[in-house]
Amino acid sequence: MTLRIALAGAGAFGEKHLDGLKNIDGVAVTSLVGRRLEPTQAIAAKYGIGHATTELADTLARDDVDAVILCTPTQMHAAQALQCLDAGKHVQVEIPLCDSLADGEKVLAKQQETGLVAMVGHTRRFNPSHQYLHRKFASGEAQVQQMDVQTYFFRRQNINAKGEARSWTDHLLWHHAAHTVDLFAYQAGPIVAANAIEGPIHPELGIAMDMSIQLKAATGAICTLSLSFNNDGPLGTFFRYICDTGTWIARYDDLVTGKEEPIDLTGVTVSNNGIELQDREFVAAIREGREPNASVAQVMPCYRVLDQLEKQLARG
Repeated sequence: MTLRIALAGAGAFGEKHLDGLKNIDGVAVTSLVGRRLEPTQAIAAKYGIGHATTELADTLARDDVDAVILCTPTQMHAAQALQCLDAGKHVQVEIPLCDSLADGEKVLAKQQETGLVAMVGHTRRFNPSHQYLHRKFASGEAQVQQMDVQTYFFRRQNINAKGEARSWTDHLLWHHAAHTVDLFAYQAGPIVAANAIEGPIHPELGIAMDMSIQLKAATGAICTLSLSFNNDGPLGTFFRYICDTGTWIARYDDLVTGKEEPIDLTGVTVSNNGIELQDREFVAAIREGREPNASVAQVMPCYRVLDQLEKQLARG
């Protein structure tokens, strides 16, 4: 039986999901939601999607939608996730689930009330590089001692990955730090201590452009995360795993040793694309009636840590 999926947020990241969904058998994208109708219709035509709209409510009212993937602005995620669950639709929310803990807890409560699949796009859990290492940690073959992570972008203007003007403002803590806070706990164990400091607030964007975060897991492992929107150099996120039996560096879907020797990830997963693997897990969880990896329940500890850090930063 075909699983019918709608996608809301037809921007740069939304297209990555559409590209991944094309590779999953028994899936059809039946509706596309965007901020402006004309460009949304153009993307719908490009991917052969029959319905395009600017209103999520229009899509949720359709009989040919079983599940929704939300790639909308951060500030809309929690409210739209609740809207989808209330409409009886399974939902995958792109990271972050929320930009306040209270909103995230509301989504968790609604998921538990409805029993529907509610998943968050914590892509690092699905990248083949991190999956390869997760298996080592789970089997006891290696144990994390320290993770050193750099998340660097050049965003002194409010633009997206395509260089286009954004209608919303990104955030280092609730968006980009969420990737690493969740991944560190996933790889090393529950977080028991967290600390953050931030640099100057941008006069126009109203956000800190630089941030440093320290984490400690119950196992004793530590993590140092550096984030910047001021970095005019190599862009992206780079993870150095310093372990008791080796050192590895993960760059999205690729993995090398500490000496830059490539690791062959052939056979680790059915795809070398983390977004596609994330969507495959969403589809499989719906079909199998089970909790997905990166369910709302599983990632809530990450957002509780982010809430602690936000309060700490507010205190100065």
